[in-house]
Amino acid sequence: MIKIGITGGMGSGKTFVCHILEKLGYPVFYSDQEAQKLMNKNLDLKLKIEKLLGNEAYLNGIINKSFISQKIFEIPSLRNELNSIVHPEVYLAFENWSISQGNKIVFNESALLFETESYKRFDKTVLITADIAIKMKRIKKRDHLNEIEIKHRMNSQLTDEMKLKLADYVIENNEDKLLLPQIMQCIEYLKITSL
Repeated sequence: MIKIGITGGMGSGKTFVCHILEKLGYPVFYSDQEAQKLMNKNLDLKLKIEKLLGNEAYLNGIINKSFISQKIFEIPSLRNELNSIVHPEVYLAFENWSISQGNKIVFNESALLFETESYKRFDKTVLITADIAIKMKRIKKRDHLNEIEIKHRMNSQLTDEMKLKLADYVIENNEDKLLLPQIMQCIEYLKITSL
């Protein structure tokens, strides 16, 4: 089985690309969604998060996303500590999920693939890129954030230039190139180079 890590900065459209991969019959594991699920349901994880961030991390037993986002974007060391608590659990869930898939290639979508160095666990990595202006437009529409908030969050991630040095394959999602042919070429590349 070939395990592919797929990532991209905020607003790059990585989830959209993953939905296309699913339509083509490839299983995709969504790490960020799994992290949210585990943070809400895994009692051991909940206790560790409360110890790290305080009781405000949960409201009525449900993760307080706005509180946590604010905390980890204000204090980068907290973000790193939170990642070190959550990411091993997410990766374990991915490994268990992978075993149950009947496909030769599986994808793991993760926003922080390079930032957390978890890319080293995969056979190959795919980076989805887009110009800053396009990313900003998408994020404003999706998350209703202002430019200052968006830039602050973008600054907490590696730039595309940094990620390009680590990625095995790049798909440009600038709305001026068709995505499907790029995705098909990517799959061919992954099949050839991962045998």
